[in-house]
Amino acid sequence: MYPEQIILIGTGIVGALGTFILNTKLKQGPVRASALLALLVGGFFYLFPDTLPLQLSQNIPVIFIGGTFIGMVSSRVVSNYLLIALSGLIFSFFYLNTSKFFEGYGGALGTAACISLLATLSIPFLNKKKKVTNGILVLRKQLFRKLKKR
Repeated sequence: MYPEQIILIGTGIVGALGTFILNTKLKQGPVRASALLALLVGGFFYLFPDTLPLQLSQNIPVIFIGGTFIGMVSSRVVSNYLLIALSGLIFSFFYLNTSKFFEGYGGALGTAACISLLATLSIPFLNKKKKVTNGILVLRKQLFRKLKKR
């Protein structure tokens, strides 16, 4: 694996974790957290495009923005930092290996982020009551609870 790919994979993880922390711990909300971090990273590479090699300068903002989409997840569905980081890792691999497939397809970053998060949600984990569950079941309970209230 090349150093550039390691940097890009780390960018996806940092984007997801940074947004999740800004969203949940600092209570900025998912949209504001994602937009603020994406603006900072995108603005930096827009203003200083020659600070890194061309491949990194072009791909870091895109992967970071995709990572911020993962960090927008509710803490009621995923509250584990490790799962958020794993989603960012999966997203980065997904982007690096399939970016040509999504060329010209609108919403590719959001779709890739959603697929990465759903892949992570399918991993079983121990909940607070020490029972094995997975994020898909937690998400399903959240959805049905909201539908019953209507």
